Amino acid sequence: MRLLSVLLTCQMLLWGPASVHAESYLIKDANVFAGDDSPAVRQDILIVDGRIESLGTDLAGSEAQTVIDAAGRPLTPAFFAGITAAGLSEIGMVYEAVDSRLSGLYTGLIHPEFDVRRAYNPHSSVVPITRIEGYGYTLLMAAPGDRTISGQGSLVRLDGGYDSFEGDDVLFVNVDGYSGNRLGSSRAAHWMLLESVFAELSTDDDDLTLITPRGKDTLHAVRRNGLFIFRANRASDILQAVAFGEAHKLRTVISGGQEAWMVRDALAEAGVPVVINALDNLPGSFDGLGARLDNAALLHEAGVTVLFTSGETHNARKLRQVAGNAVANGLPYEAAIEAMTSLPAEIFGGTPKMIAPGLAADLVIWSGDPLEVTSAADHVILSGNPDPMRSRQTELLQRYLPEDAGMGRAYIKP
Repeated sequence: MRLLSVLLTCQMLLWGPASVHAESYLIKDANVFAGDDSPAVRQDILIVDGRIESLGTDLAGSEAQTVIDAAGRPLTPAFFAGITAAGLSEIGMVYEAVDSRLSGLYTGLIHPEFDVRRAYNPHSSVVPITRIEGYGYTLLMAAPGDRTISGQGSLVRLDGGYDSFEGDDVLFVNVDGYSGNRLGSSRAAHWMLLESVFAELSTDDDDLTLITPRGKDTLHAVRRNGLFIFRANRASDILQAVAFGEAHKLRTVISGGQEAWMVRDALAEAGVPVVINALDNLPGSFDGLGARLDNAALLHEAGVTVLFTSGETHNARKLRQVAGNAVANGLPYEAAIEAMTSLPAEIFGGTPKMIAPGLAADLVIWSGDPLEVTSAADHVILSGNPDPMRSRQTELLQRYLPEDAGMGRAYIKP
C-alpha cells in the first residue's frame, strides 16, 4: 500500500492539475491582462471551485484557503501553445511514439475521418513541459502526411486529462509546394484532388472513388460545423485556398502564411484568420520568398485576425518569443496578448479563455513581461488547480545538477 501511495503522489506531480482537487484561492495585487485587447489593470482575483468568483481592487477580506501575493507581477489567462502534436509525438525517430500523421496507408484513399484525438496521450512528457511554461491549451493537429487532407483534430487543454478536448472539429489540408511534391510532383494536384473529393459529396456512396462513406460523412459534418485549416505559405496558394473555401462555403483558416501580407486585403475581405510564425524572416523555401518580420503587423493593420504558432511541438513554449517578435515589429502589444489567450478559443470554438467572473480559472503569474524571453511563469493555475511546476526536465535537472561545482556530473549520485 505504501508503494501505491508513492506512485499516486508521483502521478499527481507529473500529470498535472487534472488529478488535483480544486480549492479556493485569492491572488492579491496582480497586473491583470483580461485576455482581450484592453490594457492591464491592478486587481485581486478570487477563485472558488475552479472558477473565477470575483475581481476587484481590494478583495483582501475574502475568505480563501490559500493566498498568493502577485506583488504587481503580470497575470494573464493561460497561453495558447499554437498548432502542435503534443501528446501525439514523443520521439520522432521511434515509430510507436509518433501518432500525428497518416502515411503509406494501404487503401490509397484520402481519409478525412482520420482523427488524431483517438491517439492522444495526456501523459506525454511534452504536456507538462509545455504547461509549466505558462500554456494551457493547444490545437491538436493531424500533421502533413502523404495525403492532401491530413485528418482531424481540435483544441485540447493541457491539464493532463484523457478527454480534455473542446471546440469544433478542425480538418487539416495541405496545399503547399513541399506536400505537392509528394503528391504527383505538383501542388496543382492538391486542387485537382480536392475538387474531385468535394464533387463526391453529392454522389451516392457506391460511386465514391477517392474517399470512404465515413470520410464523406466527416466532410459533411466539418463543412457544417467545423473549420478547414489550409497549410500554405505562397501568396498564390493562399488565394487559391480562400477561393476554394468561398466556393464550397467552408470556414477557412490559413496556417503558415509567410506571404500572407501580400494578399492581406483579400484575407480581410474574406474574414479568413491566419496562423503565422512571426520569426519567419528569411525564406526557408521558394514558397516563402516574401517572408518578413512585420507580417503580423501588416495583417493586423489590414483587419486580418492573426494567431501564432512556432511550428514546433517539443518547443511550443517558445511561442512567447514569436509573439514578442511580432510586437517588436509593429503589432500592438494588447493584440499579441489577445492572440495568445482568448482569440484561438474563440476561433476554434473552445470555452472562453478570459479573466472574468464565472469563467474557468486558467491563469499564469509571470515573473515579468510575458512576451519577454527573460521572463518565466512563476505560477500556473488550470481550472483552479495550481500546477506542481514539475516535469521530466525539472526532475532530470534536480537529479544531475552538480552540488559541488568542482565535480563532474557523472560523480553526483541521485
